[in-house]
Amino acid sequence: MLKGFKDFLLRGNVVDLAVAVVVGAAFTALVTAFTNAFLKPLIQVFSGGGELAGTFVVNGVVFDYASFINALITFLITAAVVYFLVVLPLKVVAERRKRGEEAGPAEPTDVELLTEIRDLLREQGRPGRRDDGGTAGRIPHQDR
Repeated sequence: MLKGFKDFLLRGNVVDLAVAVVVGAAFTALVTAFTNAFLKPLIQVFSGGGELAGTFVVNGVVFDYASFINALITFLITAAVVYFLVVLPLKVVAERRKRGEEAGPAEPTDVELLTEIRDLLREQGRPGRRDDGGTAGRIPHQDR
């Protein structure tokens, strides 16, 4: 039971997925910190500044649209980085692999080459095939 669990955890896909989740979470935290530290204050400045900048109040309830815009920008930055640094390169690699599989016939194997050589040697060894009486390419003990 533990061996199967260990095999599952150490399988390449699971480890890669775990690394991707950790790196993705760290990157998202970095983008969130950037947008909170720089972009949200800019949104608040452009919306008039002051204590209620980036918000509006309806019947005593505060709506913080600056936080929503900030979260939207965080999402867009994260999605763009994932697309351009992960999805697009993998798509290009997959297209190259596909083109490589479709290009021309496959190279012959060693066995196929050796079989072809053997057949050619047999043809050369047949009497009457060549002008020298058919003895070219024959091994002397074959005449016995």
